[in-house]
Amino acid sequence: MDIQIISFIETVGWLKIVSLPLIAAFIGWATNWLAVQLTFYPLQFQGVGGWLGWQGVIPRKAEKMAEICVDRTVARFGDLHDVFIKLEPERITAQILSQVLPRIEEYVDEVMYEHHAVLWDNLPYLAKRKIYDWSRQQIPRRIEALVAEFGDELNDLVDLKALFSQELRAHPELMVRIFKEAGAGEFSFIVKSGLLFGLLFGVVQIPVWYYNQSFQLLPLFGFIVGFATNWLALNFIFRPLNPRYLLGFRIQGLFLKRQAEVSEVWSRIIAEELITVEKVAQSMVFGKHAHRTRAIIQKHMRPLIDESTILRTLTQVAIGASGYAELKKTLHEKAIEVSTKPFHDQQFNKGRAPVVAQVMAERMKALRPAEFQDVLRPGFQEEEWQLMLIGGVIGALTGVVQWLFVF
Repeated sequence: MDIQIISFIETVGWLKIVSLPLIAAFIGWATNWLAVQLTFYPLQFQGVGGWLGWQGVIPRKAEKMAEICVDRTVARFGDLHDVFIKLEPERITAQILSQVLPRIEEYVDEVMYEHHAVLWDNLPYLAKRKIYDWSRQQIPRRIEALVAEFGDELNDLVDLKALFSQELRAHPELMVRIFKEAGAGEFSFIVKSGLLFGLLFGVVQIPVWYYNQSFQLLPLFGFIVGFATNWLALNFIFRPLNPRYLLGFRIQGLFLKRQAEVSEVWSRIIAEELITVEKVAQSMVFGKHAHRTRAIIQKHMRPLIDESTILRTLTQVAIGASGYAELKKTLHEKAIEVSTKPFHDQQFNKGRAPVVAQVMAERMKALRPAEFQDVLRPGFQEEEWQLMLIGGVIGALTGVVQWLFVF
């Protein structure tokens, strides 16, 4: 046997034998690296005819992942009113007033000039002053009551799934960023592990090549290495599902082992980018349940005119009942127009984001391993076989090149 091995080495050559595990290691590394890239990129479909091409798995499945995320985490907030209370409604009220009160005269002028410019131009300044002062006195308690009712009705006014889907449809890079930051260590492991797994497969290839040096073995092994290294890496990330102990060491899927850390990162990015106060306000005013939001705004803004004796008397006498009704409609529209402007303040949004992130992270950390995995994996699990198959095909092609240039 020793003579046969020596003869085999002399026939094939040391360099060619050593190249088997080295090239297998390269195949493992390259195919795993490619699998990670294909998971994230390209953000938009690149190809011909809408069917021959590729779009990153995560951008393509972003909306589905968003729905799963809402079901598994955000929906577990329970009553959104509880989250609203933690956001401190008085701060939300103060933010609105800080933007509205300094411009109260401008807003009143806009409302009056839109339909009743002649009346407003001819009104004595003293009368205007009383209307400005009345509005300035009434606005704070109206806004406070409005914010409180929004908090009570938040569950029915905000469709979180629709909000997530809309944002991720417009910005697929957000889900890519979430996964890249939350799973940086795991995706790095996928790439590096390909090198080790490929090397091990290459070592196994040496005795097989010793007994059978046919051409078909190289692309076959290349396919196995490319496919299997991807499969192994993915399973090391998500398996075993529950912690197991071997010789005192805790063994669990890498993503699952880092549940607390991943939850923090995942929740922070979603709170900063997706569930901001600004975007929730936009969803309330312009989203699926906008008609209910607008009805609440109208309910709280209408008394501004009805309870202002001077304004009600002037308008009814000067322009009649129909003009008075038109004025109230204009006020309502102006209130809707300015309702989301105070939340464009990035500093305010940034200051409220940690509150949402904390609530969401607490829910994610409390998930059982199977539930936590369901937040991260199902959206692209059905695509994993494609990534492994692509890795196998590239491995097979590398095996052909190996035969042509080495053997």
